[in-house]
Amino acid sequence: MLTRLLHARYRVTDLDKAIHFYRDVLGLELSRQSKSPRGSELVFFKVPGDSVEIEICKYDASGPVTLGPDITHLAFEVEDLEDFARHTAAQGYPLSDGPTKTSSGSIIAFLDAPEGYEVELIQKA
Repeated sequence: MLTRLLHARYRVTDLDKAIHFYRDVLGLELSRQSKSPRGSELVFFKVPGDSVEIEICKYDASGPVTLGPDITHLAFEVEDLEDFARHTAAQGYPLSDGPTKTSSGSIIAFLDAPEGYEVELIQKA
């Protein structure tokens, strides 16, 4: 029986760019960094105060990262979407879609992360 989600993994080609994005742009906490037995470079991030991690993996032997549109995304809750969007735009990552008010009154928007991954931002009603 499953007890909790531990992490999700995204593979990248440019690890330094990914670290900058997830740590400095999104503000995630770099929780640990290691090398796997097969040689993958692994960096784990989490939202401060949360235990679920995002594993960023660089493994050149797998070839280039190729991601089609609308395959996957991460979704994060933000306190103030407008303020957060100003912060990410100043770091070179403007919103790619939105903000859009949903039927529940929440506001959502998206930005593009390195390697073509999408990040959804949600300001709850």
